[in-house]
Amino acid sequence: TEFESRLKFSLILVRGKVARSQDTEDRRSRHCPYLDTINRSVLDFDFEKLCSISLSHINVYACLICGKYFQGRGLKSHAYTHSVQFTHHVFLNLHTLKFYCLPDNYEIIDSSLEDITYVLKPTFTKQHISGLDKHGKLYRAYDGTTYLPGIVGLNNIKANDYANVVLQALSNVPPLRNYFLEEENYRGIRRPPGDIMFLLVQRFGELMRKLWNPRNFKAHVSPHEMLQAVVLCSKKTFQITKQGDAVDFLSWFLNALHGALGGTKKKSSIVTKVFQGSMRIFSKKLPHPDLPAEEKEALLQKEEYQEEMLESTFLYLTLDLPTAPLYKDEKEQLIIPQVPLFNILAKFNGNTEKEYKTYKENFLKRFQLTKLPPYLIFCIKRFTKNNFFVEKNPTIVNFPITNVDLREYLTEEAQATEKNTTYDLVANVVHDGKPTEGAYRIHVLHHGTGKWYELQDLQVTDILPQMITLSEAYIQVSL
Repeated sequence: TEFESRLKFSLILVRGKVARSQDTEDRRSRHCPYLDTINRSVLDFDFEKLCSISLSHINVYACLICGKYFQGRGLKSHAYTHSVQFTHHVFLNLHTLKFYCLPDNYEIIDSSLEDITYVLKPTFTKQHISGLDKHGKLYRAYDGTTYLPGIVGLNNIKANDYANVVLQALSNVPPLRNYFLEEENYRGIRRPPGDIMFLLVQRFGELMRKLWNPRNFKAHVSPHEMLQAVVLCSKKTFQITKQGDAVDFLSWFLNALHGALGGTKKKSSIVTKVFQGSMRIFSKKLPHPDLPAEEKEALLQKEEYQEEMLESTFLYLTLDLPTAPLYKDEKEQLIIPQVPLFNILAKFNGNTEKEYKTYKENFLKRFQLTKLPPYLIFCIKRFTKNNFFVEKNPTIVNFPITNVDLREYLTEEAQATEKNTTYDLVANVVHDGKPTEGAYRIHVLHHGTGKWYELQDLQVTDILPQMITLSEAYIQVSL
């Protein structure tokens, strides 16, 4: 019919117009005369993606000439105004990863820009991940410095070194790292509406990919977005501007990550698969020490004073240090006491009893391990806190770097079933200085080279294994 033929003709016209406009767009998008104005040395995608003027997170673009972030690209938007005012023409949408030329407002498609999108959002193939620990190849950053992926300094924004060392330690636990390098592993996890804790998972994944990126523009990373998620999700328990305790942070972070990944007491997550072991806790209540002897004897016969056994899981083991001596030697120098690791591990042999005091009651407890995790974390209890001050125990723990055998701390049943009971150190967190104003550093083993490195914020130096054992170790991760 005449109507159908008219309709067909109209469709042909529309298609022709679309094709021509697409062709024009493609031609315009491929030839941008301003690409040589891009300044890669000022580009930093580690900070929060918000407009430097409106402070909005919505539709944010990075100016690739000065590195600042602006909202929008339409007429009168902050990015548009900036491009006209400063003749900066090349912008990157931080969400869609598309490049635009402003104020002309056309998309730029050019393969020479792929290094910029990779720095903003590094991706890892399974093949790449499987080879991370097999070689020690040095990579050159855009600023000319060479670095080993994974052995990368973390910026200390003000007082966040306590968090930096924990993040560095976890980044060097291969199964945990590998899980977070592939976003597909956790992208499909469903969380309740309004649940902010999943932000921790996303930010930790982003940080892992930046730390292990072989194509970084600089040989260090700022954990700014990760730490902002920590401040938000911990309801300011942990802050960027105030020194925190690395063990407290580790404990909170592992549990928060486990919960955010959908883990519960019964349901495992990558966190519990890597770090969770189990133990038996034997506990008996003690009579009040001021009671007469006969009264104590009578109480000890009662059921509530009999020993009880509880099965419990753990993500790390707390090792207690012996009380540091107060005396000085003949030269009036304070003696720094030393203790072998196996002395403080005796807490878990099933026989060693220790008294624990609560506000109202006293208990005698002993511990025995029933299952060892793939990666074992020790937290050495250096700090004692009371209402008035925090005291630090400077005792040096003499620990072997390799072949720490924990077989004797397992129950007989567990000894028969556990195949691997020896551990080698992979990360060692150290606290230096006074309890409230000290600093943290970390020693990590690079699996590819077999060498040890010391990281203290942005400083990265290699270190001999013998030097590690002289430090005031606070947290240790072993494989």
